[in-house]
Amino acid sequence: MTAPADPRAVGPRLRMMLPDLSPSEARITGFLMNRAFDDSLPLKLVAEETGTSEAMVVKTAKKLGFEGFRDLRAAIVEYKRQPTVNLHHELEPDDTAETIVKKVFHTAIQALQETLAILDMDAFQRAADLIHGANQRDFYGLGGSAQIARDVAHKFLRIGIRASVFDDTHMMAMSASLLGPGDVVVAYSHSGRTAGILEAVQLAKAGGATVIAVSNYDTGPLADLADVVLCSTAQGSPLTGENAAARIAQLNIMDAVFVAVAQKGYPEAERNLARTMNAVKTKRK
Repeated sequence: MTAPADPRAVGPRLRMMLPDLSPSEARITGFLMNRAFDDSLPLKLVAEETGTSEAMVVKTAKKLGFEGFRDLRAAIVEYKRQPTVNLHHELEPDDTAETIVKKVFHTAIQALQETLAILDMDAFQRAADLIHGANQRDFYGLGGSAQIARDVAHKFLRIGIRASVFDDTHMMAMSASLLGPGDVVVAYSHSGRTAGILEAVQLAKAGGATVIAVSNYDTGPLADLADVVLCSTAQGSPLTGENAAARIAQLNIMDAVFVAVAQKGYPEAERNLARTMNAVKTKRK
């Protein structure tokens, strides 16, 4: 990883790397992310507070993509000055209804703004090109991720682009075994480590299919298998977890992909949209 140029991307990038850090590295990173400090924070204090050595703190900074501790410290200080950082607040047992609503909405807004800051536009464009030109489009997701897959497939169907959704590991495996060159899998997994998704993706890759991953992490097993990674980011709470806000961010990424795909064949998309809307018009009372 290289240090992000956009200050808003610093926090998300560090959170994304946490699963791949050693316990000592994760302790140092967590301390720096959760502690209030300024540019005068001593290296020695970080080592003492995290039960590590100064050399380990410097090594961690470099692993995170920074030249050293001072560079990392300055980047985190600048990140914490961003308005988006102050949007997220933990839910408390005695929160009022109004406070709960504001906290949940603010966490979602933060997820959207920080996801926009880290979104790889080249990967986004490639994903749109692949989905538009695919022979077969299979969407894989389990649990909450399956809801995203269904929502996206529904949008594409409205403009005449067909996608099959699989939310069962046996069905995913059968689907994947039949895919080949020219076919595209879009794998939705918050963690990027869901066993059933990984097994199906490996099968699809073995047959020659192209894989787009939609995940909260751009490293790990799914990212390693994918040809394209579209990454969301979200800060969760003990009650809602990361998944709730991440789902909103991933839905917005795929809404943008949907628009980009529709734009590639706009006249046909417009005609198909009119046809599908007309087909369900009589279903409304």
